[in-house]
Amino acid sequence: MERLQAVNIASSYGKKKVLCAVNIAAGAGQCVGIVGTNGCGKSTLLNILAGLRKADSGEIYFDGARAQGRQPFIRYAGYVPQESSLIPELSVMDNLRLWYEDADALRQSLEQGFLRALGVDRMCRERAGKLSGGMKKRVSIGCALAGNPPILILDEPDAALDLPGKADIRGYLGMYKQMGGTVLLATHDEIDLELCDRVFALSGGVSKEIDRTLRGEDLLRQIKE
Repeated sequence: MERLQAVNIASSYGKKKVLCAVNIAAGAGQCVGIVGTNGCGKSTLLNILAGLRKADSGEIYFDGARAQGRQPFIRYAGYVPQESSLIPELSVMDNLRLWYEDADALRQSLEQGFLRALGVDRMCRERAGKLSGGMKKRVSIGCALAGNPPILILDEPDAALDLPGKADIRGYLGMYKQMGGTVLLATHDEIDLELCDRVFALSGGVSKEIDRTLRGEDLLRQIKE
């Protein structure tokens, strides 16, 4: 059984139809990449999968059960947008407290859990606005993992990061996947596709699964078709 299924998802902005018939599936321990040109609807799709936007039509299933209302999305999906969602005036710890309702769970994660693996435990006293792009991304991922959702959704996780920062984020996502987590990521960076077990291309509002090993001109042709 797939952990996540999106079936015939359609979405419009006014009269402009962005998504027409999008079908995506991802299993436990899988990383699924979503590729396409700018404006093809990748961010719109991720917002729908994260429960932040309602699709015009279509269905989303978690572990075979149709998602109804907001609660299934809160339980299953953690979302990391392109831009930092941190409050810059607050410390890292205060940002984390906004997401982690259970103080014991936050402490445990900082001492031996996901937040420690991300290196967030070393940033707690820093002001969020003073962090580098890579550090902000780590904290944002840590916030998205509050409540231990089994699905992590990321919109261009490498955007504006330097090479070491990109490598760190990919290393963490690989570890999360190995622990049984499901990763969905929209990306323009071909190296991210090395993490992916499946890749879907969006074009003309429609999705298609493509060979995950495609690179360079072969990948571009699939994206533009």
